[in-house]
Amino acid sequence: MIIFVTGGSGSGKSEYAEQLAVRLKEKERKRRREALQEQLLPEPRLVYLATMEPVDAESLQRIRRHRVMRAERQFETREQYTHLETLATAKNEILLLECLSNLVANEMFSPGGRKCQTAEAVEKGICYLAKRCFHLIIVGNNIFEDDLNYDDDTLEYLRQTARVHRFLGERAAQIVEVICGIPVEWRKL
Repeated sequence: MIIFVTGGSGSGKSEYAEQLAVRLKEKERKRRREALQEQLLPEPRLVYLATMEPVDAESLQRIRRHRVMRAERQFETREQYTHLETLATAKNEILLLECLSNLVANEMFSPGGRKCQTAEAVEKGICYLAKRCFHLIIVGNNIFEDDLNYDDDTLEYLRQTARVHRFLGERAAQIVEVICGIPVEWRKL
């Protein structure tokens, strides 16, 4: 199942998504106990799929800080900057992909990215992951409201990102927008 969490910068969307992943893990544990399947099924695991490519000392420091914060909630961190369809995952995993905006930028601008086929590549990767894990929570940024003039590369990045957002709008079982720390459910489970 795909859950799409979006919001502006500093809106609280990442915190909401992490709490949601933890709640889903506990719900699955309870369901397994009630069905007496505790020994038959593997323990649900939380996996944080980090897409921020470390490019400088500041990004490395931010990554270290985030790893410490997630470790407290028992997330395993995996880094995947491009090519989601190559990530090894398991059916008992709850994947939290953070964040879609970085992933799109990496696919467009990194040497190993897919450039003009960015949206198609990201959509294919999302479908691949969704079939192979228990839940896939995707965090995306609302970057479409600035109304500024951009160069051609930035406009193409916005178009590719918007296409992936629309794709998630069609495919996600749940869509949540976090505004000032308040989750607004546009599509509920």
